[in-house]
Amino acid sequence: MSKVKRITQSEAAGLFKDGMTIMIGGFMTNGTAERLVDAIVESGAKNLTAICDDAGRPGQGIGKLIDTHQIKTLIASHVGLNKVCGQQYSDGELEIVFTPQGTLAERIRSGGAGLGGFLTPTGVGTVVQEGKQVIEVDGVEYLLEKPLKADVAIIKAYQVDEVGNVRYRGSTRNFNPLMATAADMVIVEADEHVKAGAIGPENVHTPGIYVTHILEGGAN
Repeated sequence: MSKVKRITQSEAAGLFKDGMTIMIGGFMTNGTAERLVDAIVESGAKNLTAICDDAGRPGQGIGKLIDTHQIKTLIASHVGLNKVCGQQYSDGELEIVFTPQGTLAERIRSGGAGLGGFLTPTGVGTVVQEGKQVIEVDGVEYLLEKPLKADVAIIKAYQVDEVGNVRYRGSTRNFNPLMATAADMVIVEADEHVKAGAIGPENVHTPGIYVTHILEGGAN
């Protein structure tokens, strides 16, 4: 029997606490669970560490949490679409850990797979190397990039069934499947809620074993 629990947005808000590390799926807000971001805003949780591809836009996606000053540290690959984020960074209010996009994805994948990290040549000899272990293999230098994990991941899906199996559509798939494997708690927001078995096995992109909660309601 599935242990996945259906929750309201208000119940979701009660799950977010000060100091948490939260993974937020999406790429420039495409594939971002907007209602769950609203739940984080509603929670008032502060001093958060957010792991996301980017900083969203003002008033959109993770940008809402930057607007409300709830994020203390952002681990992301770029922030250029959000001038509010840039201003907070310049003012010293927000710490940003810039991570090459492929490296970010692989660090999350490593966290979900239980790996101790991975070796990459990306960033060798640049500021990205600062504070990291350099390992030489066959005469080539690599950076040891450590895994990323989170207390909570918020995931946006096209469909979710009663037992938490998830299907994504198009490019919304981006970071969502990786993040669903790398967090202690996974909350899914979906456009459509369907019966168990309605999603064909070949279309289950995130198995329900990873999912903890399903947000009630959807686009349809």
